[in-house]
Amino acid sequence: MKTIAIIEDNDDVRENLAEILELSGYKCLTAENGKIGIREVRIHKPDLILCDVMMPELDGFGVLKILNNDPELMHIPFMFLTAKAEKEDFRKGMGLGADDYITKPYDDVELLEAIEMRLNKASKLQSIDNSDQGVRQFFNQAKGEKALNKLSEDREVRTYPKKANIYQEGQYPKWLYYVVQGQVKTIQTNEFNKDLITHLYGQGDFFGFMPLLNNTKYIDQAVALDETVLRLIPLEDFKLLLFNNRDFAAKFINMLANHADHNEKQLIEFAYSSVRRKVANALLALSEKTSEGHIKVKREDIAAMAGTAKETTIRTLSDFKNEELIQIQSSHIAILDRQGLKDMPQ
Repeated sequence: MKTIAIIEDNDDVRENLAEILELSGYKCLTAENGKIGIREVRIHKPDLILCDVMMPELDGFGVLKILNNDPELMHIPFMFLTAKAEKEDFRKGMGLGADDYITKPYDDVELLEAIEMRLNKASKLQSIDNSDQGVRQFFNQAKGEKALNKLSEDREVRTYPKKANIYQEGQYPKWLYYVVQGQVKTIQTNEFNKDLITHLYGQGDFFGFMPLLNNTKYIDQAVALDETVLRLIPLEDFKLLLFNNRDFAAKFINMLANHADHNEKQLIEFAYSSVRRKVANALLALSEKTSEGHIKVKREDIAAMAGTAKETTIRTLSDFKNEELIQIQSSHIAILDRQGLKDMPQ
């Protein structure tokens, strides 16, 4: 039998919740304020916590913060009960790592379905590794992933036509961008007015985060490679999660590490790799950002990504075609021998 802790200062609401849950086969712990609730959770370690937001002495946000700092309790699914559906409450709860919200007055069926879903997810996570250390490590990673994904939900959505500028060098950032559909390239221009594609972003990728972290202007330009749909995440929401949710911060640090690793490898490649290797790696990178089975991109974009002249890129693509590494039909390029491109000599 699963145990659910109810932390709620309103006697009628607390008793009604306990009655509904007990009739549904759950065991209930009840507490009339946050301090008592934390004590009960530490003693009994329930399977899920329902907690009111607005309470005297210690509110729901304070309860969640304390639980998140306890390695033995931070894995317990936590759902807020709130009579306020205001944006600030949702943002703050999300930033602290809450799993869900139930808005009062609640529908009994929806409440039970939400609880069942959270319990099922927690059970699946715990079944992956039976060791305490393994469960905590995986659960923390999963919470970071969930927070990262949730950050992009219910945000302003904008559609950019092909070749449209998303942001330009010298602008101050206001958004973290999330790619819903399409592809985006970021470009830097050197002193000789030559463009270099520094990154490609596809569905599920975030971009534009470095200037947000450094509070600086953009040093590059972002352009839609084809018709692209983006979600725009406000700067304050991004920072709220980054500075208040440890799991999200860890996940984002991992993204930054991958970003830096890509930049380092790209610099080494520009310095030491052969033209054939640069063009091969550009094709492989482009193919990873499309699900269509072929690459539709201008030759100058491939050249800008490889750091080679357009004419040199065209000749190299022709060689690859003759060697049956790729197939070219007009502006479409299909990779025939991926391993051959990967194994291209330096």
